[in-house]
Amino acid sequence: LVPCLALLLLSACASVPANYRQPAVNLTAFTPLPAQGMAPRFRIDLHVVNPNRFALSLRGMSYSVYLEGHELLAGATSQLPTIAAYGEGDISLTVTASLINGLRLLHDLMREDKDSYSYKLVARLDPGGVLPELNVVEEGRVDLNH
Repeated sequence: LVPCLALLLLSACASVPANYRQPAVNLTAFTPLPAQGMAPRFRIDLHVVNPNRFALSLRGMSYSVYLEGHELLAGATSQLPTIAAYGEGDISLTVTASLINGLRLLHDLMREDKDSYSYKLVARLDPGGVLPELNVVEEGRVDLNH
């Protein structure tokens, strides 16, 4: 049994290219957009750098965005670009909060008069195959008055 498990682990590790380098994923913009009805909308821009000698075909991405500690939105997409070998690419998402979460957030925001608000983006990008997922956690502040 132990030799079989060891062989299974070695074969799984052998599938990941020996010279694989973890791509970098950075949040480049978190921008409020005009609301549609009561639900807030945002544009999320990510920049991906592929330091490998093979193209990175992203299969999918899931994400959650928190504003002032409230999970404002969550979603997933499979509409992602292929990042060329030794290349860079951008991902832009337009996301809309659910009406209920948006109303809760608006209620909390109306109780406090602030110029900016904290946000947290948690995203997972799936490069497919045996390559490890790319995890992104970015925190910062956004000015909702502009």
